[in-house]
Amino acid sequence: QVQLVESGGGLVQAGGSLNLSCSASGRTFSTFTLGWFRQAPEKEREFVAAISWSGGSPRYENSVKGRFTISRDNAKKAVILQMNSLKPDDTAVYYCAFNHDRRPETFSSKTVNYWGKGTLVTVSS
Repeated sequence: QVQLVESGGGLVQAGGSLNLSCSASGRTFSTFTLGWFRQAPEKEREFVAAISWSGGSPRYENSVKGRFTISRDNAKKAVILQMNSLKPDDTAVYYCAFNHDRRPETFSSKTVNYWGKGTLVTVSS
C-alpha cells in the first residue's frame, strides 16, 4: 500500500504562480513514477505531468509545457509541481498519482496504482 499526501493549491489570479507538493510513503519500492492529474468541473480527469524516480526526462501535457515544472525531492520522497503563468483554464482539482512502473510515458489514469485525495486550484480572471 502507498499513501500520498498533497499540499498546496488555493486561489490565485491569472498570471500568478502556485506550488503543489505530494509526498509518498509506504511500499513504494525503489522504482516508480509520481505525477499529477487534474479534473475540472464536468470534465474528465486529465494527465498534467509525471517524473520517474529512476531519472530521465519528465513528461508534460502539451497545454502546460513551458509553464509547469515537475521536480523530485529525494530526501522527502516527494514531487513538486511548480505552476507559473496560471490561466483560468487551469482551474481544477489536482490529484497526485503513483505508478509502480518507472516509465512516465506509461502514466495514464488507467495505469495509476494509487491516488491522492486531491487539492483545489482556482485561477481567477
